[in-house]
Amino acid sequence: MTAFFPGFALSFSLILAIGAQNAFVLRQGLRREHVLAVVLTCALSDAVLIAAGVAGMGRLAQALPWFSPLMRFGGAAFLICYGALNLRTAWRGGSGLTTEPGAGYALPRTLATLLALTWLNPHVYLDTVVLVGSIAAQYDDRIGFGAGAVTASLTFFVALGYGARLLAPLLARPGAWQALDAGIGLTMWAIAAKLILM
Repeated sequence: MTAFFPGFALSFSLILAIGAQNAFVLRQGLRREHVLAVVLTCALSDAVLIAAGVAGMGRLAQALPWFSPLMRFGGAAFLICYGALNLRTAWRGGSGLTTEPGAGYALPRTLATLLALTWLNPHVYLDTVVLVGSIAAQYDDRIGFGAGAVTASLTFFVALGYGARLLAPLLARPGAWQALDAGIGLTMWAIAAKLILM
Protein backbone atom coordinates (compact mmCIF):
# COMPACT_ATOMS: atom_id res chain seq x y z
CA MET A 1 0.00 0.00 0.00
CA THR A 2 2.95 2.36 0.48
CA ALA A 3 3.53 2.22 -3.29
CA PHE A 4 -0.16 1.95 -4.28
CA PHE A 5 -1.18 5.40 -3.04
CA PRO A 6 1.72 7.32 -4.66
CA GLY A 7 0.94 5.48 -7.92
CA PHE A 8 -2.72 6.39 -7.58
CA ALA A 9 -1.92 10.06 -6.82
CA LEU A 10 0.55 10.45 -9.67
CA SER A 11 -1.68 8.80 -12.27
CA PHE A 12 -4.75 10.70 -11.12
CA SER A 13 -2.99 14.07 -11.25
CA LEU A 14 -1.53 13.34 -14.70
CA ILE A 15 -4.82 12.16 -16.15
CA LEU A 16 -6.72 15.07 -14.64
CA ALA A 17 -5.32 17.47 -17.23
CA ILE A 18 -8.02 18.16 -19.76
CA GLY A 19 -6.77 17.19 -23.16
CA ALA A 20 -8.40 15.91 -26.31
CA GLN A 21 -9.13 12.46 -24.86
CA ASN A 22 -10.69 13.72 -21.65
CA ALA A 23 -12.72 16.35 -23.48
CA PHE A 24 -14.05 13.59 -25.76
CA VAL A 25 -15.02 11.45 -22.76
CA LEU A 26 -16.73 14.46 -21.17
CA ARG A 27 -18.70 15.13 -24.33
CA GLN A 28 -19.76 11.50 -24.57
CA GLY A 29 -20.82 11.59 -20.92
CA LEU A 30 -22.77 14.80 -21.39
CA ARG A 31 -24.54 13.28 -24.39
CA ARG A 32 -24.92 9.87 -22.66
CA GLU A 33 -23.62 8.11 -25.77
CA HIS A 34 -21.62 4.86 -25.55
CA VAL A 35 -20.33 5.86 -22.10
CA LEU A 36 -19.46 2.36 -20.87
CA ALA A 37 -17.54 1.47 -24.04
CA VAL A 38 -15.69 4.80 -23.96
CA VAL A 39 -14.76 4.48 -20.29
CA LEU A 40 -13.53 0.89 -20.67
CA THR A 41 -11.52 1.71 -23.79
CA CYS A 42 -9.71 4.54 -22.02
CA ALA A 43 -9.07 2.53 -18.86
CA LEU A 44 -7.80 -0.55 -20.74
CA SER A 45 -5.53 1.57 -22.95
CA ASP A 46 -4.04 3.22 -19.87
CA ALA A 47 -3.61 -0.14 -18.14
CA VAL A 48 -1.62 -1.51 -21.09
CA LEU A 49 0.58 1.60 -21.28
CA ILE A 50 1.15 1.75 -17.51
CA ALA A 51 2.04 -1.95 -17.37
CA ALA A 52 4.53 -1.48 -20.22
CA GLY A 53 6.09 1.48 -18.44
CA VAL A 54 6.32 -0.21 -15.05
CA ALA A 55 7.75 -3.44 -16.48
CA GLY A 56 10.14 -1.85 -18.94
CA MET A 57 11.47 0.92 -16.76
CA GLY A 58 11.98 -1.47 -13.86
CA ARG A 59 14.13 -3.82 -15.94
CA LEU A 60 16.15 -0.98 -17.41
CA ALA A 61 16.72 0.50 -13.96
CA GLN A 62 18.12 -2.83 -12.74
CA ALA A 63 20.31 -3.39 -15.79
CA LEU A 64 21.70 0.14 -16.04
CA PRO A 65 22.48 1.81 -12.69
CA TRP A 66 22.71 5.27 -14.26
CA PHE A 67 19.32 4.98 -15.96
CA SER A 68 17.20 5.41 -12.83
CA PRO A 69 18.72 8.77 -11.77
CA LEU A 70 18.57 9.97 -15.37
CA MET A 71 14.86 9.15 -15.58
CA ARG A 72 14.22 10.57 -12.13
CA PHE A 73 15.70 13.97 -12.98
CA GLY A 74 14.27 13.86 -16.49
CA GLY A 75 10.85 13.13 -15.04
CA ALA A 76 11.27 15.99 -12.56
CA ALA A 77 12.18 18.37 -15.39
CA PHE A 78 9.13 17.26 -17.36
CA LEU A 79 6.87 17.72 -14.32
CA ILE A 80 8.26 21.20 -13.65
CA CYS A 81 7.53 22.25 -17.26
CA TYR A 82 4.16 20.52 -17.26
CA GLY A 83 3.20 22.19 -13.99
CA ALA A 84 4.35 25.58 -15.28
CA LEU A 85 2.16 25.22 -18.38
CA ASN A 86 -0.87 24.40 -16.22
CA LEU A 87 -0.16 27.32 -13.89
CA ARG A 88 0.23 29.64 -16.87
CA THR A 89 -3.12 28.45 -18.25
CA ALA A 90 -4.70 29.02 -14.83
CA TRP A 91 -3.23 32.52 -14.66
CA ARG A 92 -4.45 33.49 -18.14
CA GLY A 93 -7.86 31.90 -17.75
CA GLY A 94 -9.80 30.33 -20.56
CA SER A 95 -13.17 29.20 -21.65
CA GLY A 96 -15.44 26.54 -20.23
CA LEU A 97 -16.21 23.25 -21.88
CA THR A 98 -18.69 23.46 -24.71
CA THR A 99 -20.36 20.60 -26.47
CA GLU A 100 -21.89 20.79 -29.89
CA PRO A 101 -25.44 19.50 -30.13
CA GLY A 102 -25.82 16.62 -32.54
CA ALA A 103 -26.94 13.09 -33.12
CA GLY A 104 -23.55 11.64 -32.26
CA TYR A 105 -21.72 8.76 -33.90
CA ALA A 106 -22.23 5.03 -34.08
CA LEU A 107 -20.16 2.96 -31.65
CA PRO A 108 -17.45 1.89 -34.16
CA ARG A 109 -16.79 5.48 -35.24
CA THR A 110 -16.83 6.67 -31.63
CA LEU A 111 -14.27 4.05 -30.58
CA ALA A 112 -12.09 4.70 -33.64
CA THR A 113 -11.99 8.40 -32.78
CA LEU A 114 -11.21 7.64 -29.13
CA LEU A 115 -8.43 5.18 -29.99
CA ALA A 116 -6.85 7.74 -32.30
CA LEU A 117 -7.03 10.42 -29.60
CA THR A 118 -5.44 7.99 -27.13
CA TRP A 119 -2.77 6.09 -29.07
CA LEU A 120 -1.69 8.80 -31.52
CA ASN A 121 -1.08 11.36 -28.76
CA PRO A 122 2.65 11.56 -27.89
CA HIS A 123 1.84 12.90 -24.41
CA VAL A 124 0.18 9.63 -23.45
CA TYR A 125 3.52 7.86 -23.87
CA LEU A 126 5.37 10.50 -21.88
CA ASP A 127 2.83 10.35 -19.06
CA THR A 128 2.04 6.66 -18.79
CA VAL A 129 5.08 4.85 -20.14
CA VAL A 130 8.03 7.15 -19.43
CA LEU A 131 6.96 9.20 -16.41
CA VAL A 132 4.90 6.62 -14.50
CA GLY A 133 7.42 3.92 -15.42
CA SER A 134 10.42 5.93 -14.27
CA ILE A 135 8.80 6.92 -10.98
CA ALA A 136 7.63 3.32 -10.39
CA ALA A 137 11.27 2.24 -10.73
CA GLN A 138 12.03 4.21 -7.54
CA TYR A 139 9.80 1.86 -5.52
CA ASP A 140 10.56 -1.69 -4.38
CA ASP A 141 6.90 -2.56 -5.01
CA ARG A 142 6.59 -1.50 -8.64
CA ILE A 143 3.55 -3.74 -9.11
CA GLY A 144 1.76 -1.97 -6.27
CA PHE A 145 2.67 1.41 -7.79
CA GLY A 146 1.37 0.28 -11.18
CA ALA A 147 -1.82 -1.09 -9.63
CA GLY A 148 -2.41 2.27 -7.98
CA ALA A 149 -1.87 4.05 -11.30
CA VAL A 150 -4.27 1.70 -13.14
CA THR A 151 -6.89 2.07 -10.39
CA ALA A 152 -6.64 5.86 -10.63
CA SER A 153 -7.18 5.69 -14.38
CA LEU A 154 -10.25 3.48 -14.06
CA THR A 155 -11.64 5.63 -11.22
CA PHE A 156 -11.09 8.82 -13.18
CA PHE A 157 -12.68 7.64 -16.42
CA VAL A 158 -15.72 6.15 -14.67
CA ALA A 159 -16.22 9.39 -12.73
CA LEU A 160 -15.65 11.52 -15.83
CA GLY A 161 -17.91 9.54 -18.14
CA TYR A 162 -20.78 8.99 -15.73
CA GLY A 163 -20.41 12.18 -13.71
CA ALA A 164 -20.24 14.48 -16.72
CA ARG A 165 -23.93 15.39 -16.57
CA LEU A 166 -23.54 16.50 -12.96
CA LEU A 167 -20.47 18.59 -13.82
CA ALA A 168 -21.99 20.34 -16.84
CA PRO A 169 -23.01 23.57 -15.05
CA LEU A 170 -19.66 23.82 -13.25
CA LEU A 171 -17.56 23.04 -16.34
CA ALA A 172 -19.31 25.76 -18.31
CA ARG A 173 -17.58 28.35 -16.09
CA PRO A 174 -14.00 29.40 -16.92
CA GLY A 175 -13.17 29.85 -13.22
CA ALA A 176 -13.57 26.12 -12.63
CA TRP A 177 -10.94 25.39 -15.28
CA GLN A 178 -8.57 27.93 -13.72
CA ALA A 179 -8.84 26.25 -10.31
CA LEU A 180 -8.37 22.82 -11.89
CA ASP A 181 -5.28 23.92 -13.84
CA ALA A 182 -3.77 25.58 -10.76
CA GLY A 183 -4.29 22.42 -8.70
CA ILE A 184 -2.71 20.26 -11.40
CA GLY A 185 0.28 22.59 -11.72
CA LEU A 186 0.97 22.64 -7.98
CA THR A 187 0.61 18.85 -7.75
CA MET A 188 3.11 18.38 -10.59
CA TRP A 189 5.62 20.66 -8.85
CA ALA A 190 5.19 18.79 -5.55
CA ILE A 191 5.90 15.47 -7.27
CA ALA A 192 8.92 16.99 -9.05
CA ALA A 193 10.31 18.24 -5.74
CA LYS A 194 9.91 14.78 -4.21
CA LEU A 195 11.75 13.22 -7.15
CA ILE A 196 14.64 15.69 -6.90
CA LEU A 197 14.99 15.22 -3.13
CA MET A 198 14.88 11.37 -3.22
